[in-house]
Amino acid sequence: MLSMYPACFFLENNTYSVVFPDLNWLATQGDTFEEAMEMAIECLAGYLYTCQQDGDNIPKPSKLLDINPETVAKELDPEALPCESFVSIVSVNVASYAKEHFEKSVKKTLTIPAWLNKAALEQNINFSQVLQDALKSRLHLG
Repeated sequence: MLSMYPACFFLENNTYSVVFPDLNWLATQGDTFEEAMEMAIECLAGYLYTCQQDGDNIPKPSKLLDINPETVAKELDPEALPCESFVSIVSVNVASYAKEHFEKSVKKTLTIPAWLNKAALEQNINFSQVLQDALKSRLHLG
């Protein structure tokens, strides 16, 4: 399912800043418009995926015409100088994006002592699961 949200693009000092007003002012940036759009898609996918994983409510997107980039800029920084800005819809299929970028398994090669390998094999230990559990514990990720 395609998720679509309006984003404000601001061009300042040859860099594009991107802000999603509907998503708690979620923001990213890129050196070119293409890079900014790629970063916006990644940012949107990550935000929505995390909301889904955490069971958080996902806000409904505003209508494109209801978003004024000048107003958004002033809300973010009342002292902001005017700059080139526009609103564009950013869309992503979160499930497909997550499968490719967030959930894709990565093969790792590691070395352990032979005696430890033998003991683990005798106990039918799933090496991948143990490593994942250990990394999550070490990184305090649940």
